[in-house]
Amino acid sequence: MDIRDLDRRALDTLGTVIAQTGPDQLRLPTPCADWTLHGLLRHQVSENLGFAAAAAGVTDDIRAWDQGDLGGDPHRAYRDSAEAMTKAFTEDVLEQRLQIREFGFFPGRVALGMHVLDCVVHGWDVARTIGVAYDPDADLVDLALRVAARIPAGSPSDDRPRAAFAPAVEIAADSPALERLLGLVGRRPAS
Repeated sequence: MDIRDLDRRALDTLGTVIAQTGPDQLRLPTPCADWTLHGLLRHQVSENLGFAAAAAGVTDDIRAWDQGDLGGDPHRAYRDSAEAMTKAFTEDVLEQRLQIREFGFFPGRVALGMHVLDCVVHGWDVARTIGVAYDPDADLVDLALRVAARIPAGSPSDDRPRAAFAPAVEIAADSPALERLLGLVGRRPAS
C-alpha cells in the first residue's frame, strides 16, 4: 500500500465534496461541535498546511497549524493547501519523525495515516452539512478506521485538551465500516 497515494485520494475525495459547497452554506453548523462549515473548511486548509510544515521540519511552532485562510474561494484555498501537502510528503519524509500539532512526534507514514483519517471524517462532515452523497473508497475508510481505533478513548466528561476528535459513540459492530469509523470519532451517522 502506498500511503502517499491513499492520502492523495483522500484529499481528492474531500476536495470533490468541498467543490459542491456554495457561499450561502458557509454559516451552516456541522457535525463538528462549535464549527460552522466555514470553520471546518478553514480547519482542513490549516491542517493541510500544518502537515506540510511538519514535513518540512517545522517543530515547536503551533502557529504552523493555524495558517488556513479561505479568502474568497474556499475550494481554491483547499486545493492549494492540498497541493502543498502532497508536494511536502516526499518518499524520504515517510521515514522521518514529524511533530504533529501538540500530539507529539510520529513517523511520516503514521502522520499520513492520521491525515487520511482527518480527510475521510471531515469529508463526511462536509457532505452531511450540505446534504450531498458521500462514498469514499473502501480502502480509505479501512485505513482511517484502523488509525481511529488506535486513538485513546475518552469519555464525554473529559476535557481532553489534546484530543483530536469527540469521544466515541456506540455503533453496532455489524454496521458498515464508515459508520463504525464515524462512531469512533464521536459522530452519530444515523442522526
